[in-house]
Amino acid sequence: MQIPLTMKLDDEKGELIILDQSMLPNEMKYLRLSGTEEIWEAIQTLRVRGAPAIGIAAAYGAYLAVRNAQPSTMEDAIRIFMEARARLATSRPTAVNLFWALDRMQKRLEKGISQSSVQRLCTALREEADAIRKEDAQVCRCIGEYSLELLERGWGLLTHCNAGVLATSEYGTALAPIYLGQNRGYGFRVFADETRPLLQGARLTAWELMQAGVDVTLICDNMAASIMKKGWVQAVLVGCDRIAANGDTANKIGTLGLAILAAHFGVPFYVHAPRSTIDMNCATGLEIEIEERAAEEITTKWYEKPMAPEGVKAFNPAFDVTDAELITAIVTEKGVVRAPYKDSLRAIMQ
Repeated sequence: MQIPLTMKLDDEKGELIILDQSMLPNEMKYLRLSGTEEIWEAIQTLRVRGAPAIGIAAAYGAYLAVRNAQPSTMEDAIRIFMEARARLATSRPTAVNLFWALDRMQKRLEKGISQSSVQRLCTALREEADAIRKEDAQVCRCIGEYSLELLERGWGLLTHCNAGVLATSEYGTALAPIYLGQNRGYGFRVFADETRPLLQGARLTAWELMQAGVDVTLICDNMAASIMKKGWVQAVLVGCDRIAANGDTANKIGTLGLAILAAHFGVPFYVHAPRSTIDMNCATGLEIEIEERAAEEITTKWYEKPMAPEGVKAFNPAFDVTDAELITAIVTEKGVVRAPYKDSLRAIMQ
């Protein structure tokens, strides 16, 4: 895959280097972030995005807060960490990986309090953030292998938003089987929804699949029904930001509509996610907080002139919840989970 690195720690300078995804596909611009507010802004404005990547960025952000402050006492180090953790947790409310990664960093902090020096504590935090990033690559590879077992050579695959390399540390989640299939000559034909209003499918998925030489066709979101009716799609592959204990799944707005269409046309609908995305404390999708973003993303963002009447009301949720009964299977790094999800998810989390 000829896809550029999306995130890297420069520990010598105390900076997190990220590929600014808000500039793609027209410009490859790397940002060097050192402060908590800079990393918070990068997550909140989708310069770095995708549930696993958000978690990785937050983990490094919590580490850098302590590392760069150079506290003289353990008490100061703990205070600085907790302040950074609290701030980073407010950047995106729906992606559970954000909170999972921060919780994991805090547990490493608590374990490291007994360390003899602040420097050793900082080393432990950096190692934990590195581990989260490295494990994510392994997890994504496993998701890809399990998902590939569900697919056949030459299939047409429809995907939504971006659940690829740009959203993770490597491979992606929903795009992982596509990359593995590409390397093994499966000859998949991929249809990428443009994914309004922020166009992650058009700007990011189409771009990274083209970089890897995958046969990809960009379509408008409202064309999905037509290509399913033509028989061009044999499976829908999506990622997700949170899975409730009953199997309800929150993903980029528009995913619910695709699931309904897939059910109507008899197309399997597969959700791909690491176990860190499963929230067993969330009973159903009704409990998932859905982030609502600025109206400007609909009315003006991509236009030279406003394309909506001034002052019009706008509703702009970033995610929707797909009901468990519409999901054919959930693919994790530990295997493929099927209904009844209350039982199968509980089993895989054990």
